[in-house]
Amino acid sequence: MIIIDISIMSINGAAMSDGEQEFLEGYDPKAFDRPSVAVDLVLMSVHERTLHALLVRRDEQPAKGKWALPGGFVRIDEELDAAAKRILKEKAHLQSAYLEQLYSFGAIGRDPRMRVISVSYFALLPEEKFAQALRSDALTLAKITTAWTGESGGPAEASTETEGRLSLAFDHADILGLAVKRLRGKLDYSDIAFELLPKQFALRELQDVHEAILGVSFNKPAFRRRMLDKGNLNPTGHREEGVTFRPAELYRFSRKGNIHG
Repeated sequence: MIIIDISIMSINGAAMSDGEQEFLEGYDPKAFDRPSVAVDLVLMSVHERTLHALLVRRDEQPAKGKWALPGGFVRIDEELDAAAKRILKEKAHLQSAYLEQLYSFGAIGRDPRMRVISVSYFALLPEEKFAQALRSDALTLAKITTAWTGESGGPAEASTETEGRLSLAFDHADILGLAVKRLRGKLDYSDIAFELLPKQFALRELQDVHEAILGVSFNKPAFRRRMLDKGNLNPTGHREEGVTFRPAELYRFSRKGNIHG
């Protein structure tokens, strides 16, 4: 009988044989160029019935004075999700948000300093969530528009009432455009639109959110019928309060319906 004795070691929770251990001890990590990795956050909301995103004005080169998404470099000992949460607090002044990965951007020359790969994260938040962030003069909630319709894709534009069209840093117009495309694509099959609504809402408010995201107007009766036919809107028996017009019936969203995240 031949007995083979293979010694197993564990590093970072992964089993490793003697051969792998010996290889790693002699490995030169400088054998290949290592690009830097950054995280950029696309934090969107609906303000005055139009889609907006949180932007920060850069106060240093490169792209000094231009507007950018809240972002930063990933530390060598930091997980991507942990970096995103840190940047959310440090750059966007938000304590928490449900962030999902959007896409990775790695075009050569996207950053003039060095090779930088950016992992973008996306979140759709109620407007009031940005109150703390907007206390800083360096941050703004900018209107986001696209020259393209539907999900055809392309860069997006950002503007404010005071400055007009904003000059965006790096490839952040492309990142914003992809976020709009993703958002429009998810609108009909997920419950993402309800993240912008209170627990009880009027169908008019739901229509406002859809129109802001899609950049189109809907026929009110047709939209109402289509939403109710999904089977996930439950009447609450209550009506709006404190309005000057006829108070609308309020509904509550139920995940037991036909919308799946």
